[in-house]
Amino acid sequence: MVATMLASATVPAGLRGAPLASCSGRSDISSFKYTSFGASNYTRRARGGSIRCEGIRETVDKATKKEITKEEILQNQENNQSEKQSVFGAVPTSGSFYPRPEVERRPETGEKSLGSFFAFDGAAPETINGRLAMVGIVWAAIAEKMSGLTVFDQLYTQGTGLVYYVALVPLIAYASIVPMLNGESTDARSSGPFTARAERWNGRLAMIGFLSLLLTENFIHAPVFAKFF
Repeated sequence: MVATMLASATVPAGLRGAPLASCSGRSDISSFKYTSFGASNYTRRARGGSIRCEGIRETVDKATKKEITKEEILQNQENNQSEKQSVFGAVPTSGSFYPRPEVERRPETGEKSLGSFFAFDGAAPETINGRLAMVGIVWAAIAEKMSGLTVFDQLYTQGTGLVYYVALVPLIAYASIVPMLNGESTDARSSGPFTARAERWNGRLAMIGFLSLLLTENFIHAPVFAKFF
């Protein structure tokens, strides 16, 4: 009975003790160390010692996040040839609509507004479109194999695909914009092979692939993945 009461009291305390921010306090319990859910590490020292806990957010930040300073951006802006002119040959000009210098268009140092992020050279369009294309090309491959319908048929004839699409777009857009509003670009995060450069190239290939898929199915009037794979 006593063991049951102790267990029921310990579990909620463990749940409440997994914060998203670091914390400190005092403890009268003897020194011990344990891990809660494999995410938050707690160290309690001897009687009267302090409690220090490292939350989920701090653990993820330490493992994946790097700070990008204004000095680094300015140095890249001066040394990187691709930053000295746009793909159309125009020279970036401060305060212009397009193209803007790197220091003005990056979330870390530029204006933190939706207008700036969604500008032609902003951080949002390619990031969001690339992520949607990557999800879309995988979804198309699975759905076509299962249903035998083209992307167009799934979206407009059957109708269920359009519902998922309308629900997915705001979700991915919101998840992509929030870090930017906090002054963080995709270059600030990396984990193993999941780097910003890999995401950009995979997103670009997915955008080209998804457009090619739509055009091909429009000509052959058949699902590509169900017919050729």
